[in-house]
Amino acid sequence: MIITVKGRVFKGLGHGEKFTELPWAKRQIKGKLGFEPYPGTLNLSLPPNIEAIKLLNMFRGWKIQPEKGYFPGRFYKAFIMQKVYGAVVRPEAPEYPDHIIELVAPICLREKFDLKDGDEVEVKIWLK
Repeated sequence: MIITVKGRVFKGLGHGEKFTELPWAKRQIKGKLGFEPYPGTLNLSLPPNIEAIKLLNMFRGWKIQPEKGYFPGRFYKAFIMQKVYGAVVRPEAPEYPDHIIELVAPICLREKFDLKDGDEVEVKIWLK
């Protein structure tokens, strides 16, 4: 099943860059998706209570197996702005908001699409 969501770009806390630089995270993303992630994620805020959030919680995607001391997560294949293949990453950390998704790709998405906070981004997500 493929769903399409639209979210608004916002600046995160910088944890995405640390995550994408972890050897075990890089290895798992490359192994499942075929690319090494650009250092960092693009944060999107989805409208609260949209059906897509329920679907993302129902379909589990691929599990990210962390090393000791880190939280697990899930990722789903994605097609961003009808131009770039990447993935949606959803950390399974306590208190992590359901309406936030993080995008990883082999390139810097902010630069590729000249994105600023508040810009809308469309993402097609393959649910598995």
